[in-house]
Amino acid sequence: MFDIRRREFITLLGGAAAAWPLAAPAQQPSKLPTTGYLGSQTLATHADWHAAFLQRLRELGWIDGRNLVIEYRWAEGSGDRAAKLAIEFVKLRVDAIVTYANPMVLAAKQATSIIPIIFAGAADPVGTGLVASLARPGGNVTGLSSENTDLASKRLELLREIVPSLRRVAIMANISNPASVLDMNEAKSAAHALGLDVIALEVERAPDIVRAFDQINRRAEGLYVCVDTLLFSNRVRINTLALAARLPTMLSTHEQVAAGGLMSYAANYPHLFRRAGDYLDKILRGAKPADIPVEQPTKFDLIINLTTAKALDLKVPLPLLATANEVIE
Repeated sequence: MFDIRRREFITLLGGAAAAWPLAAPAQQPSKLPTTGYLGSQTLATHADWHAAFLQRLRELGWIDGRNLVIEYRWAEGSGDRAAKLAIEFVKLRVDAIVTYANPMVLAAKQATSIIPIIFAGAADPVGTGLVASLARPGGNVTGLSSENTDLASKRLELLREIVPSLRRVAIMANISNPASVLDMNEAKSAAHALGLDVIALEVERAPDIVRAFDQINRRAEGLYVCVDTLLFSNRVRINTLALAARLPTMLSTHEQVAAGGLMSYAANYPHLFRRAGDYLDKILRGAKPADIPVEQPTKFDLIINLTTAKALDLKVPLPLLATANEVIE
């Protein structure tokens, strides 16, 4: 009797064991939502922006590796590389793509019309064709405007405060980037409105930058560098050439000033990246990009590099120093 019951138990146990593999998949955790993060440069270059984005996600309950997977890719300033990385995200079937800078956003948009795309900062998203309108983006793209092309007049006014003798300004833009071209056009109009003459410096590749400085040949008293990933990547080269040419520079990011430029006036990018965390939260919870209006910046930073000012024998007015968000010494 005991042997019979023992055999029945073993048979039952064997049957249950055979059934386990079939039941196992149903007990596996569901796939975590995955976000593709396409950086325009490198992690080290924009560490503060990236940290602000992750901090906001944590506040909203999203932690990379726990309930969210973030796939990082870095374009290192290359539009061609960005295009390949965007296609890679499509193949990975990510649930959303977070990026910034117009060439990166455009690369993502060209790679997919289905996956939601959030830009943490883009210049004139309507004028450059990223969205249909700020209130109703349409399609699969939305995010935060950096409002770069709307700041030209203010930037030139600030530059003239430090350089009262400013009569002619050189304006450098990457003509292969629509956002950079728009910025140049706005800067030209603003310069003419302020009674300034303009020297337009058009570049498309890094080697063009040196040739652009040859065009100036001491005919300008200031340099306005338009928003662009190529110009950002070459910020040290541009600042070195500008210093050698005794040209005060107006730039579009803190990082360019920290690399030896004179000054910048722009949206506060860490704040934009925090807000990008809110956008991703909405998307992951089911919202559609077409229904989320593009947000404009509310915080702007004036950064002044006093070391560069001294090297150029410029005296920064005390009232201007008092209004600066950061002074680099």
